[in-house]
Amino acid sequence: MDRLDAQAIVLPGVAVRVVERCTSTNDLALAAAAPILVAAEHQTAGRGRRGRRWHSAPGAGITFSVGTRIRRPLRELAALSLVAGVACIHALRTLGVAQARLKWPNDLVVDGAKLGGILVETRSGNAVIGIGINCCRSRALEAKVRRRVAFLSDYAAVPRNRVIQGVASTLIEALELFEKEGLAPLRRQWEAMDAHAGQRLRIRLADGRILSGVASGLAEDGALRLVTRSGTQAIRSGRVVTARTA
Repeated sequence: MDRLDAQAIVLPGVAVRVVERCTSTNDLALAAAAPILVAAEHQTAGRGRRGRRWHSAPGAGITFSVGTRIRRPLRELAALSLVAGVACIHALRTLGVAQARLKWPNDLVVDGAKLGGILVETRSGNAVIGIGINCCRSRALEAKVRRRVAFLSDYAAVPRNRVIQGVASTLIEALELFEKEGLAPLRRQWEAMDAHAGQRLRIRLADGRILSGVASGLAEDGALRLVTRSGTQAIRSGRVVTARTA
């Protein structure tokens, strides 16, 4: 596995820092002056949405965070994970992963298997977008998470530094567009990348309830539109439990 190297990750105007080990790249990026990118060979306390742990073997994946200033209204910041998702898929497809798609709200998937995830955190006008991507196949990881997992090495032979630079540069462009125009110009792109478009979903809501319906794109604020027996619902927090053809 190639080593991460800050000198090989060129992002004009952005400080790039590579560390061997840290608790979380999001933590380091939140504590630093923006704009910054922090990448790590190993996170000891990497995390996903809703406090879940992000598992990755040392040196076998990609974990990095981009910190930036965001001046959009607070109510719009929930859409940042969607903006980041669009950027990630654009970059991954450019790098050769043509099958890469999005699973609402923040997963990167290939043929239904999870390739990566996104965690957005905000603090005092700063936004940090953490991105994790599985690179080298690991049976231990598959056994630990007990779900289908995709690995970048199965689809494209690309050095990790190049992946980080490609994803980060595309992300920065998407964030600049979001800063100027909000979610609107990126919403249709997200819908075109949706792995579950038109499928019947079962979604576990934040309060534990299960809601079933057909995925029907995004609302203007980025909520998932779900067509149910009682009408169209806008889901702003939850997790897709199952998906099947409608």
